[in-house]
Amino acid sequence: MNHDNYPADYIRGILHSVKVIAMVGASSNVVRPSYLVMQYLLSKGYDVIPVNPGLAGQELQGKTVYGKLKDIPQAIDMVDIFRNSDAAGAIVDEALTLTPLPSVIWMQLSVRDDAAAARAEAAGVKVVMNRCPKMEYGKQSGEWAWVGGNSGILSSRRQSMHESGKMQSLGLGVISSKR
Repeated sequence: MNHDNYPADYIRGILHSVKVIAMVGASSNVVRPSYLVMQYLLSKGYDVIPVNPGLAGQELQGKTVYGKLKDIPQAIDMVDIFRNSDAAGAIVDEALTLTPLPSVIWMQLSVRDDAAAARAEAAGVKVVMNRCPKMEYGKQSGEWAWVGGNSGILSSRRQSMHESGKMQSLGLGVISSKR
């Protein structure tokens, strides 16, 4: 996989297939990017589980915060790493000890660890680095254009509405947090 340029269908496939996302580095600070991304993904129907050792046992946006990935009592489809590149390798290694394995490791904007990505891919896990799922969802759904962004996707297909009826969805059907 070329980790500098992801095909739109690769990203779209990930965003459509995952349901449970463990967000490592989730913050309770309402102006932090991780808080806003969690809020957005929850609004799109994903089950986002916050992971932050300093907040373990507390509640964040209606969800219990866990200290480590291994503490989460359910299968995780995607691990979203909201930590710096230096911390990413250890988080990937922890994710690779989970049973079942998550299907995706996603490293946020400016987060990149090529060696960790290679370990994950060798285990059959898809990897995205230096991207934000909120931004990628917005590009796929057409919302990105609302703020003047260029999605890089050409389509004459009309976007469908999210089940709430208030915003666009990926157009691939309703995302359900039920497994």
